[in-house]
Amino acid sequence: MTRVLVLNGPNLGRLGSREPDVYGNQDLDALRRLLDGSADGHEIDLRQTDDEAELIGWLHEAVDSSSPVILNPAAFTHYSYALRDAAAQVTKAGGTLLEVHISNPHAREEFRHTSVISGVATGVIAGLGFDGYVLALEYVKRKLA
Repeated sequence: MTRVLVLNGPNLGRLGSREPDVYGNQDLDALRRLLDGSADGHEIDLRQTDDEAELIGWLHEAVDSSSPVILNPAAFTHYSYALRDAAAQVTKAGGTLLEVHISNPHAREEFRHTSVISGVATGVIAGLGFDGYVLALEYVKRKLA
């Protein structure tokens, strides 16, 4: 059984109540149930933090354990070069890191149009709500097969 790290950045702990017109009405527990139901024997390790250093530490853990990562960096997407460097370690070590966004950043404010993570990610899925996480998990499972 492979552990898949599903890492979520700042303010995503407020899903379900934060801007439901943008992020929907479901919370992280709903996301966990959705992913567990799609895991097909893989372990889903879903985490959320508002702390950049903790998120970076989790990416280092992914490198050390060779765990695939589904990452929603949230606001860190646009400016955290430290997070980018940690994400790059995952892919440079031969791992998989998929960047996922619930909303479509390109359809929002201009400052959200740039991702410092995308250039080092294996792939990017945006604007599909929680379905984006499921699609990312499907990719990870195919890659592991």
